[in-house]
Amino acid sequence: MKNIKAILLCSMLGLSALSMISCTKGLSDINVNPNEPEDGQAPTYTLFNGANRHLMNYTRDGWWMARMSMPWMQYSAQNNYVQEDKYQYRDNQTNNGWIYLYRSANNYKEIIDICEDPILKIAAAANGNLDNQIASARIMLAYTFDNLVSHFGPVPYWSYGQRDNPNFQALNIDTYPLPVYVTEEEIYKDLLKELKEAAAQLKTDQKGFNKGDNIYKGDAEKWKKFANSLRLRIANRIKKVYPDAEAEIKDAIAGGVFASNADNAVHTFGSTIAEGNPLWQVFFGVDPRTDFWPGRSFVQLLKGETANFGFDPRLYKIAAPKGLTFTAYKDGYIDSKNLDDYIGVPIALPRVETYYQTATNINFFSNEILKATRGEVLMEHAEVAFILSEIKGWSKAEYETGVRASMERVGVPVASIDAFVATLPAPSERTVLTQKYVSLFYNPDEAWNEYRRTGYPDTEVLLMPGETATRPHDGSTYVFTPLQSGNVVAKDLPARVRYPVTQQTLNGKNWRDAVNLLGADEIDKKLWFAK
Repeated sequence: MKNIKAILLCSMLGLSALSMISCTKGLSDINVNPNEPEDGQAPTYTLFNGANRHLMNYTRDGWWMARMSMPWMQYSAQNNYVQEDKYQYRDNQTNNGWIYLYRSANNYKEIIDICEDPILKIAAAANGNLDNQIASARIMLAYTFDNLVSHFGPVPYWSYGQRDNPNFQALNIDTYPLPVYVTEEEIYKDLLKELKEAAAQLKTDQKGFNKGDNIYKGDAEKWKKFANSLRLRIANRIKKVYPDAEAEIKDAIAGGVFASNADNAVHTFGSTIAEGNPLWQVFFGVDPRTDFWPGRSFVQLLKGETANFGFDPRLYKIAAPKGLTFTAYKDGYIDSKNLDDYIGVPIALPRVETYYQTATNINFFSNEILKATRGEVLMEHAEVAFILSEIKGWSKAEYETGVRASMERVGVPVASIDAFVATLPAPSERTVLTQKYVSLFYNPDEAWNEYRRTGYPDTEVLLMPGETATRPHDGSTYVFTPLQSGNVVAKDLPARVRYPVTQQTLNGKNWRDAVNLLGADEIDKKLWFAK
């Protein structure tokens, strides 16, 4: 019975008893992995590569991203299901996200443990400078826990720099099989501390991981800029509720943040089914599904029909023209310059409608989006530029830099960039944050964070609950009527996602304590940074 419970607890926190990393010492037989080296210890670069890939596969896939943050931010809409677009997501989506995020976190911690072990670190040193390996793992731990806290609220947490903190019990199942949930404020403060210390720990004259790093190829200078830029993102997000955030912002900038697209944190992918981009795998993998299409609200913004920006040439980088069968799309196509060929799928339809289930009536995502080798953006220069514009009082220079950086990264021709920038509306909270929203198409979870923080983009861009929309093909109208999710019918975009249902039975007391902090385990309970 003890072993059965341990297995359940491992699954609860994503520390799978069948994964590479041992979950408990009492499960030695079931924890044997035939793919491990004979001494039971995988190389640190393998752990890092696996953790990063695992993180991308299960947060940029057809469940965590494509059925939640992408349609909620109306970058996309579904044509085979409409429930999730109207906030009635499936519990398995968040259950699995929780597991996979903690599983990646556990592998990052394992790297740190190996690099500090008197015996194991000897072999690990052959994979790159040990301090740089630890620092890179700390940065990715911060990125992972930021995903957890920004989706759920209070969560079990672990910190390299505060391993003795009695509240930081996650990833230590031998000692803490039932970890407490840490408040959002305490987690965010420590994330800022971790990123600052990790940046300082990096030795920029030496390599980090000499292989297995599909983000920066072991470039410690770029990892340092990523740590500072991620710290800038988080501090900017919480600045309205955390007085010390302004000092963190200044210090992060002084430490060196992204200055060009060469600094971008992008996870690269291969061209095979096993190595391809996770969204590409949804459409072209072993079990292909054509459920996700450019959303009408976003297409209208890019066409210049809303928000007063005019035509945005990024439209061609995001959407293919309508009229393509799936076979014709796969064989290749030519961009249409007729804007009537770009309509998008209406968000939050009352029911699945046959017209939008016919591929030739709607737009596929572009072949650049649904490409096996497309990298997934963790953070990019454009986002940093928009943050700098904000903290400088909506400055024009950084506003324009953000737009240019976004367009340049996706390959918009220089002449088209110049023409668009020349007619940009004056910088303001609304215009800067709306352009930031466009650039965050490649990072929709952060776009959701931004909406909850700022309320932008506003209702001219997004169709909100209770508003009336028009079907583009026949002019008929419908009302966006959200569905009940949990015990709530949302009146706005979801403010969070519910905890995995397994938490109620496997870690009930600590789950209840966290729910009491939130007020209820429901999607309308605002998180700390959004209050």
